[in-house]
Amino acid sequence: MTDTATILDADLDAYVDNQLDADGRLRVETYLARHPDVAARVMADLGMRTTLRLAVAADVVTGRPETREAARHLSAGLAGLRMWMAIRRVAAVALLVSAGWVAHSSFGPLAMREVNASVPPPAFVEQAVRAHQTALVRKGMPSQTQAKTYDREDIRAATAIVMPELPVGWTVGDVQIFPSGYGPSVEVSIGTADGTRISLFAVRPGHFAVEPVTDLNLKDAEAAWWQIGDVAYAVVSSTPETGLADEAELLKNSLY
Repeated sequence: MTDTATILDADLDAYVDNQLDADGRLRVETYLARHPDVAARVMADLGMRTTLRLAVAADVVTGRPETREAARHLSAGLAGLRMWMAIRRVAAVALLVSAGWVAHSSFGPLAMREVNASVPPPAFVEQAVRAHQTALVRKGMPSQTQAKTYDREDIRAATAIVMPELPVGWTVGDVQIFPSGYGPSVEVSIGTADGTRISLFAVRPGHFAVEPVTDLNLKDAEAAWWQIGDVAYAVVSSTPETGLADEAELLKNSLY
């Protein structure tokens, strides 16, 4: 029962995979007790299997459903050393994918900040442009009453959005509240000190991030945006290549 002369790698794999009967497990365990180096390798394999089971059970592998399914499939049918190597690779990929998604949801994409034609701007930038265009329509309608009081505390109390402090010399033409997917948004029509007409837009985009100012020329407008926590901000002009990055930096710095 305890003869260990014929223990093969296949027996060790079957032991890890829980495919041996009581007699077979006793033979392997007796062998492992006499060979610490082999026992260490087997324990490492057992630890990897347990880690995988916990990961699947706790649904840690959230990045790709196909990766999760592959992990379950391999966990259920491990047989031999090549299968163990495969599961190690899958587990490593799954953990990297999971870590990448957690980092992205917690901090936002912090690596590349350059915007080009292949990287579309965030959805809230399009909302900001639409709000800016709506404000221009309102400005040309005598029947539309414009609210020229920029009361940051009043806006914060009503929307829970902290608005930037406007630089000296900037004037407010209108303040409007718009609906959005994650609560109200705020649009402020502004005249800068040099007479440039811009809009300041603030909204909750539905995710947490810390984003620096990014400036982009669109087809019929220019927008510079940034995000602090759960609130995103954008400055919009109807004239492309106006150069809004400096104005956006001024407004962003006033929030700290």
